[in-house]
Amino acid sequence: MLTFFSQFPQRISDVTTQLTTHGLPLTAPATPASPLDPDDPWANSEPTPPVNRTTLAWCTAAQMLSAHHRTPLSTQVLSADALIRELGVRGLAQLHTDLHDGAPIDYRFTRCPYCAGCGEDPVLPDCAEVGCPPEYEFIGHDHICPVCQGENYQPDWFAEERITELDRLLADALGRRDASGFWPRVKARHRMWLARRS
Repeated sequence: MLTFFSQFPQRISDVTTQLTTHGLPLTAPATPASPLDPDDPWANSEPTPPVNRTTLAWCTAAQMLSAHHRTPLSTQVLSADALIRELGVRGLAQLHTDLHDGAPIDYRFTRCPYCAGCGEDPVLPDCAEVGCPPEYEFIGHDHICPVCQGENYQPDWFAEERITELDRLLADALGRRDASGFWPRVKARHRMWLARRS
């Protein structure tokens, strides 16, 4: 039986199949520490840990980069390695913002690339993995998505709420202006617009 959460193993399978097809390993090897270079102050002297390319976070990063740059996924492997190695799962939120020219992402209107809009952590970690306080371990609570922070993706509902609020603000502003003698025709046009919507 297919469930909402069935899509996440499928995402991993799709990406790892592409890696295997191109002969790329499913783990990025660790690099040893390098000696300090006095001529290059930016050189990394720390060892880098290996990166597991079969995690949902890595597969999501590789797909996002590939889709954005319109290149084969195999060409984005090193970029996905660097992102996950440096920032982990939370780096997906930064990547999503960067791919939208630095604009903040409102996950109520934009589907989260990691959890697909459900707001829960798609890998369904247990409390020990997340680090929940001991008193929460037996309550049976959800763990929110680390990328969208648990935002509920419902663009139609939130848009209707926003339109209702804007209608109220506009009506209040027009009422005040009308009381002071300004813009009586704007208020009439607004009423006509509201009548057309209903």
